[in-house]
Amino acid sequence: MPVSPAPLAVSCGDPSGIGPELAAKIAAAGDAPPFVWIGDPRHLPEGTRWQPVDHPSRAIAPGVLSVLPLPFAAEAKPGQPDPANAAGTIASIEKAVALVQGGDCSALVTAPINKKALKDGAGFAFPGHTEFLAHLGGDCDVVMMLACPELRVVPATIHIALSEVPGALTEAGLKRTIEITRDALIRDFGIVEPRIAVAGLNPHAGEGGAMGREELTFIAPLLETLRVEGMTLLGPLPADTMFHAAARARYDAAVCMYHDQALIPIKTIDFAGGVNVTLGLPFVRTSPDHGTAYDIAGKGIADVTSMRAAMAMAWDMALARA
Repeated sequence: MPVSPAPLAVSCGDPSGIGPELAAKIAAAGDAPPFVWIGDPRHLPEGTRWQPVDHPSRAIAPGVLSVLPLPFAAEAKPGQPDPANAAGTIASIEKAVALVQGGDCSALVTAPINKKALKDGAGFAFPGHTEFLAHLGGDCDVVMMLACPELRVVPATIHIALSEVPGALTEAGLKRTIEITRDALIRDFGIVEPRIAVAGLNPHAGEGGAMGREELTFIAPLLETLRVEGMTLLGPLPADTMFHAAARARYDAAVCMYHDQALIPIKTIDFAGGVNVTLGLPFVRTSPDHGTAYDIAGKGIADVTSMRAAMAMAWDMALARA
């Protein structure tokens, strides 16, 4: 009989955002995978049922939030990020990663952070969560996937201006993105022979060079080389015909050329339930596909859908790796 994975490690994120509230709500509902929350109990909403634990294996029964206490420098005011808590936020991530790497937890789920507050308060030198986790994982190559039950997308370039995309796209970079995606679909999603659709960069995938030549000069030749090596690849495909239901049934993930080409379709299909997955790490990491939501923090109205989906996906990925 398969052995259940160890509990999930959930980092607290920015304590002035909705991260603590989401963890408290999900624990109270009692229907999530087992998890331990790493943070300062002072930052939990008033009335939260929680219990300190000294090890993830001692997680409390459903309905009670299991907390690995991590003292922060200051209390948290909802909606008002405090740089004094930056070091604690970073330490929560580091502790969660250590637990997963040590086998005490099965996967990492990260609550949203505020990168400016981390930089102002602790000199955080990374552009974001993903780069920091890649560093903690041994400076590995990683890519971002956004996933929901109906669609998985991976952008080959992320947070750069649209005018910079053609210069940033390289054959080597696109090849590595496709390889990491293929490996993750096998290892983390249990898909034995992944089918990957690859979008073109230009309208109509260049239309034979009439609307751009990147497809002809390196995208199509690369895909043909990878097909010879045994990958199942579709494309380069016109992005405007890739995401309707019949098209999505033909592939397991779509690799897109830039941020909005990937994120617009998935946020249209499942705005609340999308999950951010970091592929290429030596451990499983997911996060909700939203930010700190300072405008609603502390009001008790935060939607748990994406965080709950992130936890469920992390659990399923841990099972697949096991």
